[in-house]
Amino acid sequence: MPVFQLSRDIIFPLPEHAEPDGLLAVGGDLSPARLLAAYSQGIFPWYSTGEPILWWSPAPRLVLYPDEFHLPRRLARTMRKNTFTVTADTAFREVIGSCARVRTDCGEGTWITDDMQEAYCRLHELGFAHSIECWQEKRLVGGLYGVSLDRAFFGESMFTKVRDASKVALARLVEHAPLADIGLIDCQMTTDHLLRFGARELSRNRFQEELQKYVREIRPQKKWRLR
Repeated sequence: MPVFQLSRDIIFPLPEHAEPDGLLAVGGDLSPARLLAAYSQGIFPWYSTGEPILWWSPAPRLVLYPDEFHLPRRLARTMRKNTFTVTADTAFREVIGSCARVRTDCGEGTWITDDMQEAYCRLHELGFAHSIECWQEKRLVGGLYGVSLDRAFFGESMFTKVRDASKVALARLVEHAPLADIGLIDCQMTTDHLLRFGARELSRNRFQEELQKYVREIRPQKKWRLR
């Protein structure tokens, strides 16, 4: 199948036209309008510095339903000990920057380029992107961020500097899901790590059906506050 070249118009090809590896289109921009249009269709940008913007819609798709989340006993003990102070939407820029740095500091490449960071910070300012932060002694040691549309949360990345910090952030996201009326967490790519927490794969058709169920309107949300 061809890879589609995007124009200035905010229009994407149908996800079913994606390549076997999930690549769907190239080009366009990272404007809020285009990003929101993409996520509402299950499409997201993923590329490296020096590459054009690449848009993806992989299948199968890994998702996590909050009511299917598996909390390991050891992690539950960690949470009961209040090892971390956990907040939401208090340090979005720091979280996305840390997600990028933990990879570059290890000599790995990252898709979280400077342009990507600015684009998602803009979505956060507009009320469409959120973060969960884990702190120890006022030091940010873990967290995650993603895009929230209606009743779906599209997880983008997480990081940890201290054991279990990112896992606690995920668990607190799941705890917060009913309060934010989130019924579906998109994990994008399949990993053994997320499968152990109860995530499961959906076919392309099933995932698109779920999007129609959970994303019916695109509206900004207030800043999250954890209980």
